[in-house]
Amino acid sequence: MLSEGRGKILFAVAAGWFLSIGVRLAYPVLLPFLQSDLGLGLTGAGVLLSVLWLAYALGQLPGGVLSDRIGEGNVLVASTLVSAVALGAVAAVDSAPLVFVATAAFGFGTALYGVARFTILSDVFPEHEGAAIGITLAAGEVGNAVLPLAAGAIATTLAWQYGFWLSVPAFGLTALLLWYAVPGRTSGETSAVDAISRDTLQYVASQLRRRPIVVVTAVQILTYSVWQAFTGFYPTYLIEVKELSAPVATGLFSAFFALGIVVQPLTGGVYDRIGARRSLPVVLGIVAVALAALPFLEGFWPLVAGTVLLSSILGYGTITLPYMTAAFPQDMKGTGLGFLRTFYMTIGAASPVLFGAFAERGFFDEGYLVLAGLVVVAIVLTWWLPEL
Repeated sequence: MLSEGRGKILFAVAAGWFLSIGVRLAYPVLLPFLQSDLGLGLTGAGVLLSVLWLAYALGQLPGGVLSDRIGEGNVLVASTLVSAVALGAVAAVDSAPLVFVATAAFGFGTALYGVARFTILSDVFPEHEGAAIGITLAAGEVGNAVLPLAAGAIATTLAWQYGFWLSVPAFGLTALLLWYAVPGRTSGETSAVDAISRDTLQYVASQLRRRPIVVVTAVQILTYSVWQAFTGFYPTYLIEVKELSAPVATGLFSAFFALGIVVQPLTGGVYDRIGARRSLPVVLGIVAVALAALPFLEGFWPLVAGTVLLSSILGYGTITLPYMTAAFPQDMKGTGLGFLRTFYMTIGAASPVLFGAFAERGFFDEGYLVLAGLVVVAIVLTWWLPEL
């Protein structure tokens, strides 16, 4: 699997994702500090998260089109450099509106990474696509476990801006690694989107209307919305409702993502063996039960057990995303995946602000029951998911 230089490609792509997602997921841990410094309530904090994830959503389609037109590896390098500049701006500005703008720029920069990493892994590991994507996503969970914890410690001892400052050179070094290890283009030289024409648009639209794409997109809209709302407010929920200290809440949040190191390669391998239709309902069933049980858990150890079960939500993407990538023809994988990611992520970006507004009105617990209901609907939809 890792012969002929493929190991260094997988390592570089995984390293970039480790940093990209890990820094983004530092935002929920830093929300109490940002609320204090910027004068934000729970709804305002939800708006900041929605700005981050909306920008991330809107960057998916440009990232996919650029991957098809200028090459996947080139897009990863550009994404990492743009992210470095935007993070420096987040740390440097000193007013809420400017922090929102710089955060949007950071979200858009990291979005360029989102599609290209999947198409690269699909091209380089055609027979082990699920496992390769699972390993990469697991590297992201290492970032989610380590970087938010580090950001929280830095914010507590110094200031929240220092964690972002330290990330800038890390992004620069990662860009150099990607430039060295990943070919500028991994797909074929031909692309369905080299020129925008009526025939091109009809071709892309015909692929987007196919049943596998429609069903997996509906599932992805629901599950991504749940993931956004849950991860965005879990540390705040543990502090404000479950009355845990900030360090303990941050530790549980990091443990949640650390469990993804095991969950994601496991679910990716299961997808490779038995397909999406049989594996996805099992994973989502565990998620639904865990979310429904969360409001009734009291005390440290029950919450630890609940966090372990909740980590199953990290496994759905290693099933839906390889499926979605494989469903498109080779000449438009980037464009098709970019369009769908922009579509479902734009809808999902609304979930943090809606959940924050719900929580601010005293319905924090009830919000998790609503999330569990959305997962149940996604389980029902998998009945119409054909195997590829």
